[in-house]
Amino acid sequence: MSTAEAYPVPAARAPLVPPSPPRAAETMGPFGRLAAMRKSAIGTWGQRAYEEGLIKGRFFGHASFILNSPDDIRHVLVDNYENYTRTAAGIRVLRPMLGEGLLLAEGRNWKHQRRTLAPAFTPRAVSTLVPHMISAIDDTLLELHGATDGPVDLREIMQRMTLEIAGRTMFSYGMARHGRALRDFVFEYGSNLARPHFFDLLLPLGWPTPQDISRHFFRKRWTRFVAMLIAERRAAGKVDGAPPRDLFDLMVAARDPETGDAFSDTQLGDQVATMILAGHETTATALFWALYMLTLDPDTQEQIAAEARIAGASGALDIEQLKFTRAVIDETMRLYPPAFLIARAAAGPDTLGGEAVVKNDVILIAPWLLHRHEKLWREPNAFIPRRFMPGAAPPDRFAYLPFGVGARVCIGAHFALVEATLALAKIVGAFRVELPETEPVMPIGIVTTQPDRSPQFRISRR
Repeated sequence: MSTAEAYPVPAARAPLVPPSPPRAAETMGPFGRLAAMRKSAIGTWGQRAYEEGLIKGRFFGHASFILNSPDDIRHVLVDNYENYTRTAAGIRVLRPMLGEGLLLAEGRNWKHQRRTLAPAFTPRAVSTLVPHMISAIDDTLLELHGATDGPVDLREIMQRMTLEIAGRTMFSYGMARHGRALRDFVFEYGSNLARPHFFDLLLPLGWPTPQDISRHFFRKRWTRFVAMLIAERRAAGKVDGAPPRDLFDLMVAARDPETGDAFSDTQLGDQVATMILAGHETTATALFWALYMLTLDPDTQEQIAAEARIAGASGALDIEQLKFTRAVIDETMRLYPPAFLIARAAAGPDTLGGEAVVKNDVILIAPWLLHRHEKLWREPNAFIPRRFMPGAAPPDRFAYLPFGVGARVCIGAHFALVEATLALAKIVGAFRVELPETEPVMPIGIVTTQPDRSPQFRISRR
């Protein structure tokens, strides 16, 4: 059964169709596209991108291909993935924050990092980190209990909560001392330096752009900050003979199973930065969108609350019973994929959908488009969590990419899903969430699928 086959919809109500940005004019030129991209890449795609399997165009001297065919996506990300590398613009934007960590490493360096880190993110290893998650979520619930009398910025609270989870799971200590500084780094970079400029797209990677100079000085400050976090954790030490208590212990102890090599201090710093940033910001964004969806769909919100009561009946929340909550998370990430765009550059010739690809051509795989594609999903713009319930026909593996796919699939996917499912169940199980504002919240694509503003929610105790 394909993804596009029917889902039974109750006759009593139609599924929620959340607001989304208008689609771009098909006649938009490269400079208009660049201007729109600096505001939101989502606004650069026209209706064809939601209907066709492959769209070929040109962008600053190179052919570009938007892929929506699962077969072509499999070819690029799995069958011939070594022929497709990150684009120069993508490296420029991400390297100052993530260095040569797992997300950006290539070739042998990437294989070494992936092999070395893999044991730290198995389901068994993640289960040892769940108490850290629960403690941070429970602290957030205490904070929310004191915020029931006025407006609440749930986006900021989700960011602080997921940052706290990142800090506790990484270092076994909270981020009360350093959370503000870390959030300031993230905001400073995302509000300016993460936005691609004309020269970022035009010049080869070895030619510095004006933005690269600013990024260089930012990176020096950022790496000093990460080194300070690591130094504090090292000072806390590890009890001899005790099992690993956090991700830092696991990463320090990790060895490449083939070479026996450990991470150098520089590599360790880049891994810490990658795990904290990639983990906390994307999960916070997914939780924000899930809560926003639930304010627009109160019936679904009540179903999560009922499931949370049952799953927590014994005292501890049993994640195995949170099937519907997990489905809501999955459907939220379909409509609002945290990583809305995967961009690759061809390292050599190839063929995609019958079209010739040459070196330096740009390949775009956009989960934002893929997850809303009219040929791959029934009611693609509607919020229908039961698509992901046990027993439903699963989507094509290459039509649903909230964490990527193939060799470079996100190593922290299981961690993120456990964290988001527990957090959503606990929050909705404790509070009824409403949004008094009537102005729609629109997604914008800048590094992640962000809201265009932070609305003020209202919560009340259940």
